[in-house]
Amino acid sequence: MFYEELLGEFKCSMKKEFDMTDLGQMRFFLGIEVIQRLDGIFICQRKYAAEVLNRFGIENYNSVCNPIVPGQKIGKDENGTKVDATLYKQIVGTLTYLIATRPNLMFVVSLISHFMACPTQQHFAAAKRVLRYLKGTMNYGVFYKRGEVSDLIGFADSDYAGDMEDS
Repeated sequence: MFYEELLGEFKCSMKKEFDMTDLGQMRFFLGIEVIQRLDGIFICQRKYAAEVLNRFGIENYNSVCNPIVPGQKIGKDENGTKVDATLYKQIVGTLTYLIATRPNLMFVVSLISHFMACPTQQHFAAAKRVLRYLKGTMNYGVFYKRGEVSDLIGFADSDYAGDMEDS
């Protein structure tokens, strides 16, 4: 009850100071879908992900189970066939924006971003695989559970960074 009164007072003071309208609970913000429930808040980018797949013509491709081929080493490919750098940068850029709600893409997007200056067919195939992974996981996002304090646990494969062949 106290929370609702406090919120009401805040809204009134804001309306006096600024020209504003109360639109209720937030549903979308900068392409991020916000689902507010009693047990927490879930954020995702389903709609944006679908638009990305459409934009790059991946909507009819089969999805894959992981964003990068397990054990695959991606490095400089000086002898590889060059691809359209502008298109490659567009793919990497759209994937970078998805990281806001998809931290599971952080590693692979960071990896493929190393090759934006001179991408080859190998790099383009890796970027396209991330899009195919996205197709099968469009409903993924981040859930912030109400009232729960969580520890952040991270894992690293320290051998992998050395295998990037001086990217």
